[in-house]
Amino acid sequence: MTARDSTLHSPPYEQRRRRRSTSSTRSKRSPSPRIYSTTALSPESKGGLQVHSITRTVIRKLEELGGHMEIVEVNESEEESVVEHALTRGTTPEVGDGAVHANGDAKVEVKKIDWEIPRKVFHSSIGFFTIYLYMSHGNPTMVVRALWGAFCVILPTDFLRLRSPKFERLYERVLGFLMRDCERNQINGVVWYILGVNFALTCYPLDVATVAILILSWADTAASTVGRAWGRLTPPLPRRTPVLRLPLAPRKSLAGFLGASVTGALIAVGFWTCLAPVRPADITWRFDSSSASGWIGLAVLAIYAGLVSGVAEALDLQSMDDNLTLPIISGGCLLGFFKLLNWVMS
Repeated sequence: MTARDSTLHSPPYEQRRRRRSTSSTRSKRSPSPRIYSTTALSPESKGGLQVHSITRTVIRKLEELGGHMEIVEVNESEEESVVEHALTRGTTPEVGDGAVHANGDAKVEVKKIDWEIPRKVFHSSIGFFTIYLYMSHGNPTMVVRALWGAFCVILPTDFLRLRSPKFERLYERVLGFLMRDCERNQINGVVWYILGVNFALTCYPLDVATVAILILSWADTAASTVGRAWGRLTPPLPRRTPVLRLPLAPRKSLAGFLGASVTGALIAVGFWTCLAPVRPADITWRFDSSSASGWIGLAVLAIYAGLVSGVAEALDLQSMDDNLTLPIISGGCLLGFFKLLNWVMS
């Protein structure tokens, strides 16, 4: 007789006792959160539950790995954008020492390249080209026309750069190293440079205009170079000049002011003693080395031109670009000085 038959043929009292013991055993077990059957689990069902829990564990691990992979992809995309941004802004990406991402890739650090020196070299080269044109008897009218032609190309290009993000990225990838950071969201300094030079060549005598362009090209470069090198060793300039109360930029240093002043004085002395006689018909003031008045006049001119160069470079004219104001102010002050000197000497 089998266990099933013994159960069926046992007395009712025994059957009720077995049912009671079975129900008490089931009530002592902790219910499974995912199995709602009240029947006892077979060995096959227990094995299936173990496989199910293992599967859930593996899936959970894969989800964690998937989230990590997503984070890594975001970091890599950010690094690519940083590198691309650095290349368009005149910076070079470098690999950091010992800094590594969780996925084993080296961390990208952006090291800024100082493009101020190449910009100043280009800025200063205009002065040498100006001297060449003056010495070779170049026609200032042709120079003005050529500059206006370049202006008609550069200005619309700059407007397009400010309004089209795609063109801006292309423009800065090619010519971004010639721009300062402050010029990224405003008109390019080349536009104001052309306007200042053309104003000087059109409104001033040729020798005065040439010196004004040389002051723009060399005195401004000297102020920036000397100020960056030794500005921290000298006090900043006062907010206003002592007598005329002209506003001065608070970021300018005394070292930069002296650099611009000395350069402007040397430009004036060197031009009117050595270069101006090449074109005698275009001279506003002649240096006479045979008289004391000539040397005194040269000394006064050197001091005056130096002060004009330093003050004009350091003026704080709010949003006005110094590429426009420097040749206009320096040329106008020199022309007024010569007018006054001729009136006194007559």
